[in-house]
Amino acid sequence: MLARRALASPEVRRLMTVPGVNMQTAVGFMASVGDIRRFPSPRKLVGYLGLDPRVRQSGESAARHGRISKAGSASARHVLSESAWSVAMTPGPLRAFFERLRARRGSQVAAVATARKLAVLFWHLLTREEGYAFGRPSMTRQKLRALELRAGARPQKGRQTEGGPLRNPAIRAAERRLSEQGEIAYRRLTANWRPRPKKTGAGATPGRASFGPSSGHAARQGSAPEPAL
Repeated sequence: MLARRALASPEVRRLMTVPGVNMQTAVGFMASVGDIRRFPSPRKLVGYLGLDPRVRQSGESAARHGRISKAGSASARHVLSESAWSVAMTPGPLRAFFERLRARRGSQVAAVATARKLAVLFWHLLTREEGYAFGRPSMTRQKLRALELRAGARPQKGRQTEGGPLRNPAIRAAERRLSEQGEIAYRRLTANWRPRPKKTGAGATPGRASFGPSSGHAARQGSAPEPAL
């Protein structure tokens, strides 16, 4: 049974620590990707999934980034895209990322970029073998408990888990506040960022569509990639 296999998979359980990511997304992603060690970098994974933007360039003209390549698994892109809309409605850095892109490029582009961001995040979680830093433990426990019930576990009224009841309002409210603080911190981090000037000619690097800080102390870190969240 799918629920039992999901519960037995540490990779699936790890991906489900991300708010907005359910069993279907985690299982669908792992089924399409397999062993994450096949991909030496998140960029390789993004390319495999077909979420990398196409780059068009002719002669000395500026490189132009178009639609995603769609070269990989359509099912994996679908589950990541569905989760992108879910995480966009959940407080946290991922929602701030989505809304920042939506303000500049529209909802559809923001959803695709968030799906790509999720793929990168999943790569980091799986290769580091750790849960999401901005996760909400009570929400994760609730998702896992739902899996247990689907796998045939007996319902237990008032069931207690590590850290308190599954639906303790005070705990859930505290976790939501921490997620909101993480979202605010991300907004502050990216408030002054501006798109990098487009390179022209042979110096343009295909496939790069990142953004960096514009001034001050943050400008000295302009070559660093955007946080994986």
